[in-house]
Amino acid sequence: MAGHTEQSILIDAPMWLVWDMTNDVDNWVNLYTEYAESEVLEREGNTLRFRLTLHPDEQGRVWSWISERTMDPERREVRAHRVETGPFEYMNIFWSYHEEPGGTRMTWVQDFAMKPTAPVDDDGMVERINRNSPIQMQAIKDKIEAAARAGRTGAAPSHRARYEREGAVHD
Repeated sequence: MAGHTEQSILIDAPMWLVWDMTNDVDNWVNLYTEYAESEVLEREGNTLRFRLTLHPDEQGRVWSWISERTMDPERREVRAHRVETGPFEYMNIFWSYHEEPGGTRMTWVQDFAMKPTAPVDDDGMVERINRNSPIQMQAIKDKIEAAARAGRTGAAPSHRARYEREGAVHD
């Protein structure tokens, strides 16, 4: 058996800002509430290898792993997977971004299987992800919308310029 989750949220901000802030892995500790550390280990083109470390859980355990993500700015998609899988047999994550009335829709799809020795089974992890992802997405939405209201325009001029050429900047 395997686990599958999908969540999305509409963020009232331009595509370029949502893309830039959510793909700035170095800044994830300020974007998510669950990460204590985020360290980029390697960059090659649009692919990053990085280590994430969670805040301690209820039992005081600290979970950390290495992931790799490849960003496709033309398709506005990101594919990621865990390199150090920890309790997972595998974990694949797909992010997509779509403009729609009211802003940018960000969607996360996670496909995984838990190891038999993991502290939870596939269903238990689906429940955990379905409980936590909306919390993280809301935190991200709040921070990006605050940046948009504050007029953050210097985040990534190269992306903004490309989106302006495509007619996708609406701020």
